[in-house]
Amino acid sequence: MLSCNFRMSGNFMETRSVFLGGIMKQLTEEVTREYGEATHADCPSCKKRVQRMRIDPKKVSTMHGAFDLDRPYFYCKSCEIGFHPVDEVLELAQEVHQYDVQQAFSRLTAKVPYHEAVELYTEMTGLKLPGQHFGHDNLNRVAEVTQLEIVIPDREEIERRIKDAKGNSDELPVLVVSCDGAHAPTRPQGGRRVKRGRGRWREVKGFRLYLLGPDDRIIHIAGWHQIAEWEQIAKELEVVAERIPKDKVRVVLLGDGADWVWNVMQRSFPEARQVLDYYHMAEHISKVAKLQYGDTLADLEWREATITRLFLGKTGQVIGGLRRMDPASDEAKDEIRKLIGYLQNNIDRVGYQECRDQGIPIGSGGIESANKYISHARLKLSGAWWLEENGNAMLRIRCAIYNGTFDKVFKIYVEKRNREIRPW
Repeated sequence: MLSCNFRMSGNFMETRSVFLGGIMKQLTEEVTREYGEATHADCPSCKKRVQRMRIDPKKVSTMHGAFDLDRPYFYCKSCEIGFHPVDEVLELAQEVHQYDVQQAFSRLTAKVPYHEAVELYTEMTGLKLPGQHFGHDNLNRVAEVTQLEIVIPDREEIERRIKDAKGNSDELPVLVVSCDGAHAPTRPQGGRRVKRGRGRWREVKGFRLYLLGPDDRIIHIAGWHQIAEWEQIAKELEVVAERIPKDKVRVVLLGDGADWVWNVMQRSFPEARQVLDYYHMAEHISKVAKLQYGDTLADLEWREATITRLFLGKTGQVIGGLRRMDPASDEAKDEIRKLIGYLQNNIDRVGYQECRDQGIPIGSGGIESANKYISHARLKLSGAWWLEENGNAMLRIRCAIYNGTFDKVFKIYVEKRNREIRPW
């Protein structure tokens, strides 16, 4: 009996698009009967009454089925424009695959490779798509309107989340601003008879803003990643910073020791508290310990003692100890020199015990997880090499999904497409 049910389900899925397509066709014709049978219509531009020229067929594919639709075509000689009233009433897309298909497939291709998205879509809906090129072109069209100003939540929504993070506490919630880079494989443009040349790894630079809510719950505010130079990312963070009510939060900048990271964040939040990522710092200490003492008890003792001093904010003592250290090798000498410079550059960004006492995070896991979700999970697939513009288009869509603004983005996309095909 169970196998029979599975067989019935499979048979229905195979005929689902035909069955539901027929229902959609009948309902559509009922709704648009007045327009479908019209012999005259008003020009949408000059309002002049014009006569029907012909009947045009259109293939329509929706999430619930595909069908053929006949629509009367009208032409205004004065305005030199042609139009289908039925298309306007139904807000049909110019393409065969309608906006519901385009929206669902944009989400799908933003999560899995294009060829897998085609297979999954067919399995789930019983509908066939023309191939992975449709997914690629569709996502890039949507990405054209997926700009930072739309992807980032508006000020009203940000204030709502800040209020949620504050709860009943008398203290202002902590707003963490973090910035980091993650590499992505890119390739040059190539043609049919032109060799593409070797690909190269480019840095995907991005930032994330989040709140620490009750019970240390992370409340996401905004994330943004692009293959770009740090100056561009700095300008984009400034746009986001304008939407932050800084009098309602305690702003903390959290990053590793890279100069560009601090340059980006300080432009938008010059007065904010700065915290060096504890785990990056600990990695630098561990590297010196291993080179200086080898795999010995002295390695463990020195590493733990040094990290503890830094945790307590005694950075000057640590730097002094490093300068007095007798390097065990040239490699150890070089790493000790690097560590001294690293700590000097970040001397005001340690003191982790004080951060803990004030409820300030000391680890950059928030931006690291954003790197993995937004960039790594889609761009760093086996064998994938991206044109920079296509990689950035994918990143913008994934940022919109991550920020919960994709539906708003797609609504703007539909409005733009409708204006292009029906400018009146």
